Amino acid sequence: MIGFWNYTVILTYLSLCSAVFGILQVFEGSEKNMTIAFLCLLISGICDLFDGKVARHKKDRTDQEKLFGIQIDSLADLVCFGVLPAVIGYHYGFNHGLGVVSALLIVLCGLIRLGYFNVMEEERQRTSAENRKEYQGMPITTTAIVFPLIFMGRHNIPKAAFPYVFQIFMILMAVLFVLNIKVKKFSAKSIIIFFTITAIIIFGLVKFSK
Repeated sequence: MIGFWNYTVILTYLSLCSAVFGILQVFEGSEKNMTIAFLCLLISGICDLFDGKVARHKKDRTDQEKLFGIQIDSLADLVCFGVLPAVIGYHYGFNHGLGVVSALLIVLCGLIRLGYFNVMEEERQRTSAENRKEYQGMPITTTAIVFPLIFMGRHNIPKAAFPYVFQIFMILMAVLFVLNIKVKKFSAKSIIIFFTITAIIIFGLVKFSK
């Protein structure tokens, strides 16, 4: 079989599978299914948080394995954190006008951001063995925490207004993907905070789905 088959790619594949399952849940459309879809977005985010660390743990990776890892990670990220949110937005009625624009933007800007990252990361790895300390533009994986948080807070937003709030955040996130800003990479402390917030979100989503 083609490809590189070792433990370094497992989390990337799990992230993608979680996102695809989430997209299928959105097609079902019930409140419980939507809860599962947002949980899938969270799970994809958790997998993505550690896939790079797992890959770097393998010290004897070839240059081809490293490049393969970069490519599949970005391809998976586009589905997980671009297409899945766009499909969720479509479910909330963004199937015409500005709603279509917001869905197109989050996928298109996500694609541009990931493509640019691949080019710059390949160049960086040729000249430096250090781990990346910051990013240019908001990482697309940020949607894995922002959108579930918005979903959790939906009961504090008028029902008729919630789709528009979600849509505004979709456009905002899309712009931040390609904005030339420096974003510090997660530290160990940030990872702990991320998991704490994630645990709270998961508890809340499960509670709201009952």
